[in-house]
Amino acid sequence: MSAGIGLSSRSSSLSENYFRSESLSEEKDLESVPETGCLSIIVLGASGDLAKKKTFPALFNLFRQGFLKSDEVHIFGYARTKMSDDALRERIRGYLTPNKGTSSEQSETLSKFLQLIKYVSGSYDGEEGFRLLDKEISEHELAKNSQPGTSRRLFYLALPPSVYPSVCKMIRNYCMNQSDLSGWTRIVVEKPFGKDLSSAEELSSQLGELFNEEQLYRIDHYLGKELVQNLLVLRFANRFFLPLWNRDNIDNIQVVFREDFGTEGRGGYFDEYGIIRDIIQNHLLQVLCLVAMEKPVSLKPEHIRDEKVKFLQSVLPIALEDVVLGQYEGYRDDPTVPDDSNTPTFATVILRIHNERWEGVPFILKAGKALNSRKAEIRVQFKDVPGDIYRCKKQGRNEFVIRLQPSEAMYMKLTVKKPGLEMSTIQSELDLSYRQRYQDVTIPEAYERLILDTIRGDQQHFVRRDELKAAWEIFTPLLHKIDAGELKSIPYKPGSRGPAEADELLAKAGYVQTHGYVWIPPSL
Repeated sequence: MSAGIGLSSRSSSLSENYFRSESLSEEKDLESVPETGCLSIIVLGASGDLAKKKTFPALFNLFRQGFLKSDEVHIFGYARTKMSDDALRERIRGYLTPNKGTSSEQSETLSKFLQLIKYVSGSYDGEEGFRLLDKEISEHELAKNSQPGTSRRLFYLALPPSVYPSVCKMIRNYCMNQSDLSGWTRIVVEKPFGKDLSSAEELSSQLGELFNEEQLYRIDHYLGKELVQNLLVLRFANRFFLPLWNRDNIDNIQVVFREDFGTEGRGGYFDEYGIIRDIIQNHLLQVLCLVAMEKPVSLKPEHIRDEKVKFLQSVLPIALEDVVLGQYEGYRDDPTVPDDSNTPTFATVILRIHNERWEGVPFILKAGKALNSRKAEIRVQFKDVPGDIYRCKKQGRNEFVIRLQPSEAMYMKLTVKKPGLEMSTIQSELDLSYRQRYQDVTIPEAYERLILDTIRGDQQHFVRRDELKAAWEIFTPLLHKIDAGELKSIPYKPGSRGPAEADELLAKAGYVQTHGYVWIPPSL
């Protein structure tokens, strides 16, 4: 309760400061408020896979849709690789136009975007490279006639976390914008944010000494997915969900991530982390926060993140009997993976919540590689109907399913009368499939949305430091037991559902699998 009181008082002080600044701004002469200057986006690690497959395509789509203006933005790539501006442009060109057939208008847009990109080569811990980078950025700002202190600098670290401290130190010492007017410097960092609580806290402390929390954007791309962004709207803008969303009606909730392929040459990297660090502790736990958190007092980012932290603090320590680990057969055949590796490629973890809304409801987080399907979804299973006069219990329970990927959809499984003269029941669904319902709407990629949020200064969909700490506090004891070999990974065949023990754990937790019903995405 004390944690809740502390967060509330912090929120109220934030609100007071907000309204105080609002009233002060009204008194200012509008002409004295400086205009926002030009925008420089710096992609560090520009020659790597993440940059060319995700970061640059997201920037191009924002440019193509008019969110980035050619007369105010410039993009800088920075990496150790020696190459020219044109070499970087050619390296990323193929990822910006995945469809071979492009119109002349699209080709012109692409050419305009590529001309905005400049490349600077340098080390990640050396003064010379970052001084050169600052010189190039400053020349761009001067060319755009930006007033000193009004320019905006966004640094996107498409880099391994091991170099974050040295890179951030170089940015702080040599590449900061003069943020005394309307300008700013913002830093986007990618997961993993540490490997356990102590390493995450050490990294947070190192970055916290250089930048304040308002400048740091810890990105988790799952928070940018369309259906994940819909969760709070679904829960708090629809009356019929409000009385149902609790332990009185819901039996269990699953958040599931499944891939039908293995580590695909990334075995050495993956073996350092495993499926819990790679997927469950961040992506699935972030989704779970939005599913289970209490209603925030407003849509301000800090109010939403306050509620996420409160939920994480209500999670009980994970019991070993609530965990099943697996490793697919053939994983160790990768020459970069140790022969005696115990790293899980599959895990089912049950979280128990100690609060009024969710006491007694198991939250099942499940993720795995080399399984029989590819999908990410949230599955809310409701309790059995009391006094079942139709004797339809064996057909399955009501479920609300939110399919995050692929084929974005949400559907409610319910029992209906089977058409015909007989009084018999069957399971069907109420279905909102995005591809069918929103045919003329292009669903943006997660990275597009999150980069735009960073430019706008909206931290709602980014992980705050205390939130990160609370997440690691949940999983660190379990991870240390796995690392010490106290919990073994069970072999499973590629292309299967995973270890049979995982299904047994779900049944023990109360999940009732529906047999004979398969959701089929509707065709256009």
